[in-house]
Amino acid sequence: MTVLNHNSGTTSLDIETVLVTAGRDTAAQKGFVNPPVVRGSTVLYPNADALHAHRGEFQYGRHGTPTTKALQEALMALEGPSCAGVGLVPSGLSAISTALLSVLKAGDHLLVCDNAYRPTRNFCNGMLTRYGIETTFFDPLIGAGIAALIKPNTRVVMVEAPGSQSFEMPDIPAIAAVAHAHGVLVIDDNTWATPLYHRSLDQGVDISLQAATKYIGGHSDIMFGTISANEKAWPLVSEGIKLLGVCAGPDDVFLALRGLRTLAVRLAHHQNSGLEMARWLAARPEVLEVLHPGLESHPGHAIWKRDFTGASGLFSIVLKPASQKAVDALLDTVKLFGMGYSWGGFESLVIPFDCATYRSATPWAPGGPALRLHIGLESVDDLKADLACGFDAFNAA
Repeated sequence: MTVLNHNSGTTSLDIETVLVTAGRDTAAQKGFVNPPVVRGSTVLYPNADALHAHRGEFQYGRHGTPTTKALQEALMALEGPSCAGVGLVPSGLSAISTALLSVLKAGDHLLVCDNAYRPTRNFCNGMLTRYGIETTFFDPLIGAGIAALIKPNTRVVMVEAPGSQSFEMPDIPAIAAVAHAHGVLVIDDNTWATPLYHRSLDQGVDISLQAATKYIGGHSDIMFGTISANEKAWPLVSEGIKLLGVCAGPDDVFLALRGLRTLAVRLAHHQNSGLEMARWLAARPEVLEVLHPGLESHPGHAIWKRDFTGASGLFSIVLKPASQKAVDALLDTVKLFGMGYSWGGFESLVIPFDCATYRSATPWAPGGPALRLHIGLESVDDLKADLACGFDAFNAA
């Protein structure tokens, strides 16, 4: 990868170095390693001529500050050469809604994979429907077969790789090739792997989204979203962000930038621990199936291996048929796996889920109750012991 070096032009650097150095200008920061947190709305112009011409690097707090610029530069370096710009918004759902509203209009048709993040579905079925935008949900494994669903008014195809909770792996390059042949934009929710392990903009995606609340923040203490776009889509996204008036708060921007600096080491740990836990769970008698694309047994493993350079700590398991009482006994027994929504922080989490209640294009019948796990930064041995106690309670119930 190449990134801008303030002293010597462009220099080839490994991604771990890019994460530490991109967006840093220690001269402008008066020698401090981290940029200051700029809290501000009004930006004063030096004279009337500059005011009339709106001339100045920063013009209004909502449009950007030195703090937001530092994070945007770092994220652009992470996204790679296909990235033309990055928008910063207050949450992952805000990234989804802002991106869709930026590229859709009344009368348009939207295609969304059936395994998408449920709030994405809610936004499409709720808000977009009110504005005359039709959404069709499709089988995430459709690949080039997406051509059969494209209408004359289809404007966008939205994918999530892997899918939320059920972890199917769509063939993004195949979908993107067909979409672009019909003049259709492609949006990818890239939260699971982040651009560190999946540069979706390099694979034909036009807009890559992240709930940076998760791995970019990394400490379960911010709400944050990012919208990265290529040269074709960035003007639409940039205009949409300005027209909608969305912006991220300065303290959250600072925390997101701080989290980004350690992303490589944290995500590597999440990946290694997650794979070890997934393999251990696959051997448990209580587990019917482990849904992790990094496992050779996963139907999407070949696509993951082709398109991704790593995995995160999030995956699901399907338990053997059991009562709700037995599942609740497991959940109430574990101590290191907290029960809570979201993920991507340093702590391990578990939630039960059932996709059958909201899927519309594909069935969800896994054969038993399902749990989504996030493997944090704790000792893997301790996590195994914790789940073993949970399984004892599960079996007893």
